[in-house]
Amino acid sequence: MSGSWSLVIPVKPTADGKSRLDGARLPRPALALAIALDTIAAAADARCVDEVIVVTSSADVIAGLEHIPGTRAIPDPGMGLNGAVRAGLAQAAGPARAAMLGDLPALSAHDLDGALTAGTQYARAFVPDAEGTGTTLVMWRDVTLYESRFGAGSANEHRAAAFVALPVDAPGLRRDVDTAEQLRDAAQMGLGPRTTNLLRAVEAA
Repeated sequence: MSGSWSLVIPVKPTADGKSRLDGARLPRPALALAIALDTIAAAADARCVDEVIVVTSSADVIAGLEHIPGTRAIPDPGMGLNGAVRAGLAQAAGPARAAMLGDLPALSAHDLDGALTAGTQYARAFVPDAEGTGTTLVMWRDVTLYESRFGAGSANEHRAAAFVALPVDAPGLRRDVDTAEQLRDAAQMGLGPRTTNLLRAVEAA
């Protein structure tokens, strides 16, 4: 398996997370926490990942990291998503660095390993989201090129900045979740244990 990657995952406070799920009759902060921790745990299990740096000011996320080896938290500087990514990249140990969204509840370590291995061929690369317009993972192999462009239309932004779009077959890596429909899509792929248990508890209530 190729790599030795430092991976940054920015996570906003769970009280503010998943606001577009407000109408879905789900416990939104608890769901945001479960999704984030499932994402982080899957990333930490990837063989290509040496360390996972979680950029967050959320106390419940930080507490959850105590049960996920290979992770550490640094404070969110409050400069938005790309500002959080920059802060995490500045703390990374090795030259091969990546940043990934924290709302990928169907992520598998296998899918992440495949993408990171493919990314070793390029100075910088990215994985588009399921819709093809956003970005879920960005990778850098050149220490002079660390800058992400997460946000609306980020796939085109990354292409314009000479990032290579990787055509990986990794549905869990590409399925970020902001809406109830996207959550149902992720559930068909297989959710992580925390998200699964939470949704089962909600259904049983």
